[in-house]
Amino acid sequence: MASSAVLVLVVQLLLYHLSPPLAWAWNIAVLYLTMGFRQFSHFFTEIMRALRDDDLTVARDYLGRWRGESVNEFNSGEIARVAIELGLIGAHKHVFGTIALFIVSGPAGAVLYRLAAMLNDKWGARSDPEFGEFGRFAERVFYWLDWLPARLTAISFAIVGNFEDAVYCWRTQALSWATHTHGIILAAGAGALGVRLGDTLHQHGTLQFRPEMGIGEEPDVVSMHGTVGLIWRALVLWMFLLLLVTVAHSLG
Repeated sequence: MASSAVLVLVVQLLLYHLSPPLAWAWNIAVLYLTMGFRQFSHFFTEIMRALRDDDLTVARDYLGRWRGESVNEFNSGEIARVAIELGLIGAHKHVFGTIALFIVSGPAGAVLYRLAAMLNDKWGARSDPEFGEFGRFAERVFYWLDWLPARLTAISFAIVGNFEDAVYCWRTQALSWATHTHGIILAAGAGALGVRLGDTLHQHGTLQFRPEMGIGEEPDVVSMHGTVGLIWRALVLWMFLLLLVTVAHSLG
């Protein structure tokens, strides 16, 4: 993981000495390759389309594949709610977190973030004796790498959405979620959108209780459209920030 980031850094420095425009092109290429917008946008779009057509079977199928477990008992509101949760977390993990480390540490930071995220997804939840120790290590490394990006993502959601509600929900609700960084993103995102995330789900023949995130009504297709708008506005904000940093670096 570290060796890949070091290799990217070495190539960047060599290209910079040869030609700054080449180094700039390398940086952009690395950023593009490390972002994975389609990793979450495809599922989100298909679920939104299915709910708009009142086809719960198709919506459940896509959400179940995305979530990695059965959602056959979910009603339309629960499908929209969980899809928004996964969409907000996916946007952070595959887009905004990568950009944040790119801004802080250049292309090597973006590569390091993506590799750490992949290792955490694959091994972080493992508890078996053979790989449990490595899983805890991968989880801890990603937690610290993601500490600042998660908070920057939450701030960006607040700026482009309902700022007061986003900050209020972040301060009062984030700690109640099992994964704290996810709690920050979901609480701020839900507050920015004015919807209620978390809450109970119908699953395995019973109710699965989860903390409530955000304020407002039960999400629906309109809320999913609002989520798309929130993510795109946040992306424009991040791109503007990236442009400012690039210009400042060039002038400096």
